[in-house]
Amino acid sequence: MPITPIITGMASSPAYAEDAGIKAAVVDKRPILHPNATKFGAYDPYGDFSAQSGVETEALFLPWEDVDLTTLSAADEYAQQRKRKLLITIEPSSWNEDWRLSSDELRQKVLAGDYDANIKAISDVVKTLKSPVIIRWAQEMEDTSGRFSWSDWPPQDYIKAYKKVADRFRKDVPTVQIMWSPKGLEGLEKYYPGDDYVDVVGLSVFGLQDYDIREYGAPRTFTEALKPAYERVAPFKKPIWVAELGYEGDASYMQPWIQTATAKDAQFPDLKEVVYFNDRDVIAWPYGLGRPNWRVKSGSAVSR
Repeated sequence: MPITPIITGMASSPAYAEDAGIKAAVVDKRPILHPNATKFGAYDPYGDFSAQSGVETEALFLPWEDVDLTTLSAADEYAQQRKRKLLITIEPSSWNEDWRLSSDELRQKVLAGDYDANIKAISDVVKTLKSPVIIRWAQEMEDTSGRFSWSDWPPQDYIKAYKKVADRFRKDVPTVQIMWSPKGLEGLEKYYPGDDYVDVVGLSVFGLQDYDIREYGAPRTFTEALKPAYERVAPFKKPIWVAELGYEGDASYMQPWIQTATAKDAQFPDLKEVVYFNDRDVIAWPYGLGRPNWRVKSGSAVSR
């Protein structure tokens, strides 16, 4: 089985346009960080935010099998140098498609304890890290689209699995915080594991102009995209993050997102931080829109 490194902002990579053999006119669409703003973090495999001040959190993603866990220490050092905390999203899967299980197979194996050793292996490394750590396990669990193999499980099964992970980390690393991170859809409350098992609530908020027009009939702003999800989780009375943020469209569409993503808004009093997902989406969107590129440095490509 191949070993997958953890994806972080420690090393930059060329833009997709450059990889494709074309030259791009680069437009920087990173959110404006306002004074006294909502805190900001980034998942940043290209290192676009490596030198930017005001970034509070370094986000990373890792599967819980076929992964090189020694790179967590390098991520910790990277975050320490920049005085950032770590948001570690653990996906109960393999990034090698040949090793992925069906949703039902995965659910049964998790509940049977087949992955307890994987959880313990990650926890053993996390307890050696010096940066403050937030663990986010199996995000967007209420999504029914089939995007993730751990989504749309029977709620009681998801909650049992979530608690298993939370208990392991809290036993091994008492200082760790646990993020429960739905997509923000109707019915998410069925997957809520209880106040004792949630330190932070994370949401996913993405804006794609072409999708908005097809799905909603008009472009949406950051506020319009966040509001229904925020209202669904606000009754839990927990600190709320946008754990994944991205937007793509023309300048008139993106500019309001750029301006407002970290601006304080009285409609969202419990919103504490937004974390930008600085990469291309891993899965194609509906309506034949492909995999949107959320990267903050993008532009119209021209022939070299």
